[in-house]
Amino acid sequence: MSNGVLKWAVAGALAVLLGIAAGMFSLRPQGVAISSGTLLKTPRPIDDFALGGARGTPFTKADLAGHWTVVFAGFTFCPDVCPTTLTELKAVNARLGEVAGEVRFLFLSVDPERDTPEKIAKYVAFFDPTFDGATGDPATLEKLGANLGFVYAKVPGATPESYTIDHSTALILIDPQARIAGYLTPPFKPETMAADLKAIVAAAH
Repeated sequence: MSNGVLKWAVAGALAVLLGIAAGMFSLRPQGVAISSGTLLKTPRPIDDFALGGARGTPFTKADLAGHWTVVFAGFTFCPDVCPTTLTELKAVNARLGEVAGEVRFLFLSVDPERDTPEKIAKYVAFFDPTFDGATGDPATLEKLGANLGFVYAKVPGATPESYTIDHSTALILIDPQARIAGYLTPPFKPETMAADLKAIVAAAH
């Protein structure tokens, strides 16, 4: 990965998170304190969107409603961060116990040139068959990134096909009303993250 582009992506992601934290939001909604990241006192609305879903149907804002969703933006050709993070999320999912049905995991590809819904479906199933996936055209992803708070940038390779993508690594937590509830930030510790998600779900009941 290009250090310059990576620094830009990380700086952009941090700017988004710091802007949120410095605004009208606080870290402890409804008395919940977590160790895995930042929760918002007032959830942020999400604009309507339509993506290509890995299950063969469109993935829209409506698919985020009725449960908690952990969103990870990455790409299937990612050599390190993405497979590592998805492996950690698999471990988180395995530790959720009785609240597992109330938390879903979405892999959002920011590489629509190479990542078709079918490819994404096979990729996420390798880590956990319950994981979902989606992608969209560049304009939709750019708008969604600005809305959700993730950034990414294409980094040219030796050939047109060998490019990579630098992207932010924070996970976006969506509440059952399809609103941004917070951000989970690395380093990810499955035991800690699972405990935090259990506490968040319990507090919402």
